[in-house]
Amino acid sequence: MTILAASGWTAALGHPFFQHALLAGTAIAAAAGLTGYFLVLRAQVFTGDALSHVAFTGALAALALGYDLRIGLFAATILIALLLGTLGKRGRADDVAIGSVFSWILGVGVFFLTLYTTKRSAGNGGAGVNVLFGSIFGMSAAQALTAALVAAGICVAVLTIARPLLFASVDEAVAAARGVPVRLLGFAFLTLVGACAAEATQAVGALLLLGLLAAPAGAAQRLTDRPFRALALSAGLAVAAMWVGLGLSYAVPSMPPSFGIIAAATTAYAATFLPGIRRRTATTVAGLTA
Repeated sequence: MTILAASGWTAALGHPFFQHALLAGTAIAAAAGLTGYFLVLRAQVFTGDALSHVAFTGALAALALGYDLRIGLFAATILIALLLGTLGKRGRADDVAIGSVFSWILGVGVFFLTLYTTKRSAGNGGAGVNVLFGSIFGMSAAQALTAALVAAGICVAVLTIARPLLFASVDEAVAAARGVPVRLLGFAFLTLVGACAAEATQAVGALLLLGLLAAPAGAAQRLTDRPFRALALSAGLAVAAMWVGLGLSYAVPSMPPSFGIIAAATTAYAATFLPGIRRRTATTVAGLTA
């Protein structure tokens, strides 16, 4: 079995499209795992859900207007993420703000979907489907390298602010009293979430990106109560899910890669509920205020 698996990976790595997907996917998954950990810790998973719809609307707006969909992805997700932070408290998006923007952005998405399908879809009929379900196997070498570099930048930025962001996430009032710029950190984090959502859309699509953000992070928080260990575990589980999903999709051509990736991530989360698997205990702030 091990020999067969190794030979399968060797064959897969011989194809440029798989190499490109693995390069971009690994970096995107790591960024999603790191960002997703703080989304779960800060109880902002609904923000990730809203940004998945924003990503769809932004990409379709760019396509309908004749621009590269990545311009729409990044512009829409980052701007709306910052808007949500502005409407919330201390740079956090609350449920009321998210719900209001959510309904509005869906309406705008329907408008651009109609405009795109009636005006421009004849020239690029598969682009709308790719936005919904991802197109990681369709990345060129340049696109994969760009995606990997952007995702790596997101990883570096998250790790740079990880300690103060963790403090502000666990005990916001104490963090503010100790001089931590809680509101500024909130906006910085939402910017990173928006950028990560735009990147993840290219890998798993707008409909499924929440799974890549939330499932590995949720599993990591159930497996350990040590914040930085959970942060690393979340990134590791996301990367593992990416690799498993890509491998499954290559082995079973009828399986979309986005389905394989999210199925692997969801399975890892579900496994944490099995008997004998340690469940998450209350997060401690010991050492954070030192």
